[in-house]
Amino acid sequence: MRNAAMVLGLIAGLMGIFVGLFGFGYSELAAARPEVNQLFSLENPSLIRFASFVGPLLAIAGGAMAKSRALWGGALMLVAALLFYTAFGFNVGTMFPIGFAALGGLLGVAAGKPDEPKAHF
Repeated sequence: MRNAAMVLGLIAGLMGIFVGLFGFGYSELAAARPEVNQLFSLENPSLIRFASFVGPLLAIAGGAMAKSRALWGGALMLVAALLFYTAFGFNVGTMFPIGFAALGGLLGVAAGKPDEPKAHF
């Protein structure tokens, strides 16, 4: 389950980079040209910019952590899925990053064996 969570998190993060690039670019274009914002109005451009950067970052970091620290990695992937959904909604462009991050997060949290007790510092 840890390997599946790792792969799903990495794929979700890579797909999320493209969603984030489009979302961040569109919010910048809408800020520079107000007539563009009339086509698709943005309710909260700062949330879109934040989620465009942090969402893929959390998904990739959670996927990378899933092998050694499955609980932490799973939690990061679930937060990434929530960020994608909150900022962009569920549509044809976001269904795979949201689905992969959420499934990877659930698999990471539900990993069979518990994490090894290690000192954090």
